[in-house]
Amino acid sequence: MSASEIQKTRIINELQGFIRKLLQDPKILEQSLEVARKEFANGSSPEVMARVANEISDTTSVHIPEDPAEHSEADRLFLALLREVVLEEQALY
Repeated sequence: MSASEIQKTRIINELQGFIRKLLQDPKILEQSLEVARKEFANGSSPEVMARVANEISDTTSVHIPEDPAEHSEADRLFLALLREVVLEEQALY
């Protein structure tokens, strides 16, 4: 198995664990979106992304490391998707 395949497998496993948490506690999505709506109103700088990650970690059972340098691919993907959803919502208004 190549390093790329190992990386993809690790990301898929992490995403599966995350999706499992979402299915067990659907409030995570609602809380995460609330945090994202509030914070992304201030832009999407690395500092804003870090605040979003920290507040999600503080208010839900999802753990995203405090230091953005320690975010996994799955962490970055989740934060990017939250940002996209919030931007799409804002574009509708």
